[in-house]
Amino acid sequence: MARIKLSCERGRSIELDTARTALGCIDFQADFVLPEGRAGALGLPIDALMAAIPAAQRALSAAREAGMLVFFTRECYAPDLSDLNTFRRQNDLAIGSPGPLGRFLVKGEKGTEIIPDVSPSEREPVIDKAGFSAFHQTTLDTVLRVRGIDTLLLMGYTTQCCVASTLRHAVDLGYACVLLADACAAYDPADHEASIRVMYSEGDNFGWVSDSERLADALHSISH
Repeated sequence: MARIKLSCERGRSIELDTARTALGCIDFQADFVLPEGRAGALGLPIDALMAAIPAAQRALSAAREAGMLVFFTRECYAPDLSDLNTFRRQNDLAIGSPGPLGRFLVKGEKGTEIIPDVSPSEREPVIDKAGFSAFHQTTLDTVLRVRGIDTLLLMGYTTQCCVASTLRHAVDLGYACVLLADACAAYDPADHEASIRVMYSEGDNFGWVSDSERLADALHSISH
């Protein structure tokens, strides 16, 4: 493995050890982004999510070529919704309801599967989570700790919800976090931009913001 210097927003940069850095691919699920998924069927604006796929592919390819750990997450719940908390059960009635690709966010349904554009390899962990944060009642922290990971590159859907929840949780657990802004998206671009602004709050309180091109360039430099 090797060390790289990743250029970030606002003139910042971060030194990364590729052996101690993981790329987290958050909730690239069919129901969230595909036209035939539930979001498309309900008329949610999926254009911004679709537009982030090439950047996600770029980051994924670069991380794999560099031999970095890559992991994926899926928000999904038991068929009987027994792991859906009371607040979500009362306020998100869409969960478990029927959609074009099966019951929305129910484990085992086609809609919860990761889209082929950024699908995991057989060796890459897939973390199923009954909540927004990828660390909520999952084995993710253990998966990372046993591999010596201390830095996370994060991308996925949606920026203000599952990506931000995972990032904030990771910071509380002591991980250094870099958000790959062009490889994230929200249904409302204003939510995406607001999430980026929050990253900068109180002196860059939540970490670093970069993008897939700068990551690919930095990782490409170690092989040449």
